Amino acid sequence: METSRALSPAQRLRSIFSGSVGNLVEWYDWYVYAAFSLYFAKVFFPKGDLTSQLLNTAAIFAVGFLMRPLGGWLLGRYADRHGRKAALMLSVLLMCGGSLIITFTPGYATIGIFAPILLVLARLLQGLSVGGEYGTSATYLSEMATREHRGFWSSFQYVTLVMGHLLALLVLILLQRVFLTDEQLREWGWRIPFAIGAMAAVVALWLRRNMVESESFSRSRETGDPERKQGSLRALMQHPRAVFTVIGLTMGGTLAFYTYTTYMHKFLVNSAGMDSQTASLLNASTLFLYMLMQPVVGALSDRIGRRPILITFGVLGTLLTVPILSQLQSVNTTSQAFWLIMAALTIVSGYTAINAVVKAELFPVEIRALGVGLPYALTVAIFGGTAEYVALWFKNIGHESGFYWYVTVCIAFSLLVYVFMPDTRKHSRIDQDEAQGASR
Repeated sequence: METSRALSPAQRLRSIFSGSVGNLVEWYDWYVYAAFSLYFAKVFFPKGDLTSQLLNTAAIFAVGFLMRPLGGWLLGRYADRHGRKAALMLSVLLMCGGSLIITFTPGYATIGIFAPILLVLARLLQGLSVGGEYGTSATYLSEMATREHRGFWSSFQYVTLVMGHLLALLVLILLQRVFLTDEQLREWGWRIPFAIGAMAAVVALWLRRNMVESESFSRSRETGDPERKQGSLRALMQHPRAVFTVIGLTMGGTLAFYTYTTYMHKFLVNSAGMDSQTASLLNASTLFLYMLMQPVVGALSDRIGRRPILITFGVLGTLLTVPILSQLQSVNTTSQAFWLIMAALTIVSGYTAINAVVKAELFPVEIRALGVGLPYALTVAIFGGTAEYVALWFKNIGHESGFYWYVTVCIAFSLLVYVFMPDTRKHSRIDQDEAQGASR
């Protein structure tokens, strides 16, 4: 097996790049659904007003998240037993299959109830893929990075995650403004981005074939210790504090992230009263700057530690979520909306830039991918995946501000976890495993 030992900086960079590109494609495919749901909602759910149609598509978006814990378990177990590389290749294949189904599924007018059923099937497949992708890619990037720059390099998971979202929006903007009319986009043009995603997945699969396996996993496999049960739930349950730490630190962060990224486009259209094209441009511009923040915050965590940055996110998120969302709801100018969203995304960067490395540093190598992926996916399924649905439900019953307080309470709970958890930069299981491996 090819390992990461004695890699030059250029070789290490190429391996991180290969893993990251696949992550980009995965998240592009995932976010295309959210970006284009305004256009295909009527195709699969022809009855009802706009909010009702969006509720149906948001519910299926949430259903996709229900598969993420299963994906986190199955692919995390696979990654801990057979390698990060093998698991990352499998996740890309699953995402490609889901995108192809959505691309070619006829609408409700053609096949009736089978249209939303196939849409659900595709999202379940994609949810399985994304559930496994997160834990494995977070583990891989953290293990491939050097100790001094682990926060910086692992932040590229969210750089590529946001880039995937950004590319989905870019495709939307180009189709809106350059290539198609609004009518064409609603009738058949929304299928184009899913086809693009399926083709890009093939490229990502080729790149991942050339990835180098991480040194941590390679050393673990070479030891052949029968007492170390790679990827088993029993072994994971021997680290309950780490598991509950992942759940707690993820709750508020994932809800805030999905609120200000995935849901924000619908919020600007459906609540702030913006037209769809202006909302798309605003969302894209803020996400681009947000993407650039991630390595900066990641590098800062390498200098001052992970915990201070997480606490900063928790405090500011608790205090400012309600004021920011309330102002956005009644915003008068695009400029005001831009700066409010940027303030929110700057705060959220305190979670997103470093959450991958924090989780990876909590677990030993034999259950690292499973430990990162499964509790994270469970939490995201409950809080992140339902963010749109809960927000639209509060709006539908006439109490939209209730959602703002819901987000605040979840961030406050995560803040308590940040306050009492150890700083993983100083107490990293990755460093401990590497030291043990070097001593053998």
